[in-house]
Amino acid sequence: MRTDSSPGNLPAREHLPAGDAGTPVLDVVIPVYNEEKDLQPCVLRLHEHLKRTFPYAFRITVADNASTDTTPQVAARLEAEIPEVTSFRLEQKGRGRALRTVWSASDAPILAYMDVDLSTDLNALLPLVAPLISGHSDLAIGSRLSRSSRVVRGAKREFISRTYNLILRGSLQARFSDAQCGFKAIRRDVAQVLLPLVEDTGWFFDTEMLVLAERAGLRIHEVPVDWVDDPDSTVHIVKTATDDLKGVWRVGRALATGSLPLDRLARPFGDDPRDRDLTDVPKGLARQLVGFCVVGALSTLFYLLLYSAFRSFSGSQVANALALLVSAVANTAANRRLTFGVRGRGGAVRHQAQGLVVFGIGLALTSGSLAALNAATTDPSHSTELAVLIAANLAATVLRFLLFRAWVFPDRQGETPSQVVASHNPASPTYSTAAHQYQDRHQHPHPPLPQRPTAPPSSYDTSSYDTSSYDTAQFRAGEAADRTWGDSTMQLQAVRPYDHDPRNAR
Repeated sequence: MRTDSSPGNLPAREHLPAGDAGTPVLDVVIPVYNEEKDLQPCVLRLHEHLKRTFPYAFRITVADNASTDTTPQVAARLEAEIPEVTSFRLEQKGRGRALRTVWSASDAPILAYMDVDLSTDLNALLPLVAPLISGHSDLAIGSRLSRSSRVVRGAKREFISRTYNLILRGSLQARFSDAQCGFKAIRRDVAQVLLPLVEDTGWFFDTEMLVLAERAGLRIHEVPVDWVDDPDSTVHIVKTATDDLKGVWRVGRALATGSLPLDRLARPFGDDPRDRDLTDVPKGLARQLVGFCVVGALSTLFYLLLYSAFRSFSGSQVANALALLVSAVANTAANRRLTFGVRGRGGAVRHQAQGLVVFGIGLALTSGSLAALNAATTDPSHSTELAVLIAANLAATVLRFLLFRAWVFPDRQGETPSQVVASHNPASPTYSTAAHQYQDRHQHPHPPLPQRPTAPPSSYDTSSYDTSSYDTAQFRAGEAADRTWGDSTMQLQAVRPYDHDPRNAR
């Protein structure tokens, strides 16, 4: 994504080093609420699968969302019996709140979560996190809607899931296939910058995180999964659907107004062919041409409708000037956002002023064409006027594209961006310039993130986190690039080519 000032905040992705066992590479979070019956079988099955198949050190974190049954006692017992298991207690409900809290405090470079019912077959776990470990992708999600997925669930849930994803595609232009599958993973350096922008604390947390990541240009890897519906699920479908639709409206409005600081998520893709300096090949030319043609076609239709409306009560020259002025403002705004990828309000007035200069050139061409037509015939028909205007607009469109690309929205690749340090501290300059302004626009912004431990603990010390008020510290959003993880993984071991959990009846 290109903007007026997009220095980038994320480092280039790198493959995690393979070394001696130490800090867990993978932290799998299981958010639970009143799951005293299913928690222990879930953790035991997941732990056995990871010990048998996963070639890196790992941790399983039980995130208790203010359970009122014996779930905290079950989690504490599992933590005491299994070294790789730890528990975390929150006094407020909300799956999104639990994930954001635990992920923000985790020291593992790869963060994942799955639902306690383990509806997703665990054989998809290693393919889920492998692209994140290798540095290929930023996030990974399981998809129940992929062609190669094998899913067993009722017609009602199937209809709701597909309808919801169609809504996301139509309203937020989402390209990922399954937003609500409880099987996702993210790199920690990405999470540290992305999570402060995610406002929802409930079930819409997943969708909001994915939409913002996709709009920022991060790479999302999808894994087809085998999935069996849990008939005893306690999810309230109607309430969840209502909250999700409210979230779609909120995020869509924020994206439309450009109030989300997605520039913070720009990543320097040094090995991306689109970032290479290729001789005589302008960057993004093909995409910009397609976008400009689409916007131009719609603008021309809009202009002709306006001209016909204004012509009913004014002369041809006045109607042409008014129609061209209104359509030029809309055309500049649409090309700014869609064709040249400039987001946010910075420079919008200057761009519109330059667009009006380009409009003046188009006005001269079209007005000259009308003057020539009136000189050639005393009473031209309305269809003849429209044909002449279309031809004149085609010539003006070519000139407009060249001026837009070279003058109004030039590609400022020669500028040297200053180093940006990501901070979750609202007092820091980076945070206050964009993300803090976005939070100020909301009546109830989410609290800052909890402080991440500086020393890699073997398990979470829940007494060190005060969930009532988060006091955070500044940190770099790219510790992978700084090599501060150290040799936090173990040597790769052979994995069975056909791994099936013996306790999985599916």
